[in-house]
Amino acid sequence: MPTSVDDWLALIEGRHGQAITLGLERVATVRRALAVHSEAVIVTVGGTNGKGSTCAMLEAILIAAGYRVGCYTSPHLLRYHERVRIDGREIDDDALCAAFAAVEAARGDTALSYFEHGTLAAWAAFCAQPLDVIVLEVGLGGRLDAVNVFDADCAIVTSVALDHMDYLGDTREQIGFEKAGIFRAGRPAVCGDPQPPASLLGHAAGIGAQLWVSGRDFGFGGDRQQWGYWRYAAPPASGALVRRGGLAYPALRGANQLLNAAAVLTALEVLRERIPVSMQAVRQGLMLVEVPGRFQVLPGKPAVVLDVAHNPQAAGVLAENLGSMGFYPDTWAVLGMLADKDVDGVLALLRERVDHWLLASLPGPRGLSAEALAGRLRAAGIDTDVRCFDSPRAAYAAARTSAGEGDRIVAFGSFLTVADVLAAIRAERH
Repeated sequence: MPTSVDDWLALIEGRHGQAITLGLERVATVRRALAVHSEAVIVTVGGTNGKGSTCAMLEAILIAAGYRVGCYTSPHLLRYHERVRIDGREIDDDALCAAFAAVEAARGDTALSYFEHGTLAAWAAFCAQPLDVIVLEVGLGGRLDAVNVFDADCAIVTSVALDHMDYLGDTREQIGFEKAGIFRAGRPAVCGDPQPPASLLGHAAGIGAQLWVSGRDFGFGGDRQQWGYWRYAAPPASGALVRRGGLAYPALRGANQLLNAAAVLTALEVLRERIPVSMQAVRQGLMLVEVPGRFQVLPGKPAVVLDVAHNPQAAGVLAENLGSMGFYPDTWAVLGMLADKDVDGVLALLRERVDHWLLASLPGPRGLSAEALAGRLRAAGIDTDVRCFDSPRAAYAAARTSAGEGDRIVAFGSFLTVADVLAAIRAERH
């Protein structure tokens, strides 16, 4: 048995041939063999974009309400421990190693992918604690994702857009069906997408899930100072209207965060008999929530924005958020992307917001080289100040050297891009 987290990660990452393997049979087999259980309320969060922010809001509000909370998210930015949090704190080495070992002992001859082993380890770690609520973020899709082996008391789908099309299908209808797979018969299901595909609506109706849809059954409105939430007593759009006003905007930046916050409040409302939450806890949680790499604006000059936006929907939100930041003489993009992403779609949405393109090669078989990325820019007719670098941190260093004090630097395109830049920033500070 490995004795350190790094050794465990090397073992489970090197053991399985495929980085992504969908299917529940293996995970279900090992979960039964683990023979651990939790009485906690389970909230599962899926969707194309907004999952991490939604999980973080749920976690922050529930902790503010006095509950003991386990939260599992992916991927991580700087270290694996970020994925498994208990009461808002990253799991320690001993507990994480013990959880990996428990899964290893239970799996026998069953092969598990990196994500599957990690998901079951998080579950084992949570079951070792007397938790009230467990929040689980879906890794990819929903129906066949390892997280879906756990039956959610409430499931949230934040949005449905085109991403991971090699695995989930190349239309919103196909992807919507995969996302809806986390819904459960007779249990609350929340859709934060105001225009959900018919496949999601049909699947929810077919299994008898209690589906709440943004804009139809709940929603939000506000001004520059505060916002308010509303919902009907029951879906679809029936019964008395319930309102919650005077809410401070979430600490997470970006107008899209109200879509996520409204979905979070709906989940808490429908679970209120099991986990009642005061509006004071909601306000406190929204004010304190943090998620690195989601339109994260760092203090200082030039301004530095970190955003893991890696598909057109997220890029559109980033473009909108950049447009609301005010005037900057020049914007320097530090961009690195994976080859299986819709690079052209991302570029089309952000080309008008960027003056200088500092392109970075990303590692691994899926990583796109800076030179290949430059070719995509040229094909799109973008040829003003395009430079290539071996890594995101090298591109970021060049941006820091070139940018004026009043400019801004935007690092985006992948978790790998933001992670490397964030690591360089922290190393620079220390």
